[in-house]
Amino acid sequence: MSSRQLVLLKIIVFISCLLPLAWLMYALLLDQLGANPIEVIIRRIGEWGLQLLLITLCMTPLRDVVQQPWPIQIRRMLGLFAFFYVCLHFVSYLWLEQFFDWPEIVRDIIKRPFITVGMLAVLGLLPLAFTSTRKAQRRLGKRWKRLHQLVYPVSVFAVVHFFWLVKADLLKPAIYSLCLLALLGYRIYKHRLTRSG
Repeated sequence: MSSRQLVLLKIIVFISCLLPLAWLMYALLLDQLGANPIEVIIRRIGEWGLQLLLITLCMTPLRDVVQQPWPIQIRRMLGLFAFFYVCLHFVSYLWLEQFFDWPEIVRDIIKRPFITVGMLAVLGLLPLAFTSTRKAQRRLGKRWKRLHQLVYPVSVFAVVHFFWLVKADLLKPAIYSLCLLALLGYRIYKHRLTRSG
């Protein structure tokens, strides 16, 4: 892939990642979010964050399949957009559901396990986002790769958070769980293959 094609791909990915948010704003302005728009906003944004997190994890297997570097070259952008949507999800919860009532928020985190797990996912993403630059990668050296393995438990926390949140239709959480298991299984298989080789 030429540098021009890579720039075009990054532009397409950037715009594509913003489309869900644009749609949500459009639906909100037209009052098309149903009887409980706050719940829809919080859930949709959180689910987009989870989807982007899983898509980010897909980039390494995709690189291995296509034998091209471009999936890794867009991985950081996808990861940062995942962080962006997760942060929006978290801020929406703090603002729209809890109205920044900090004592109530603390009680909610302790009382409801799916909130606790979601909070762990948010906290786990923070060091990944803050060290996503090439400068941080150079400064941390080998520690950077070990630090960014946090993405695996973070992804587990995110899927569990969504699974516990959904009470009726478990199809989507099951699909996300299977996708994550496949992605983690691929990495375990590749690691064992590398060690045996």
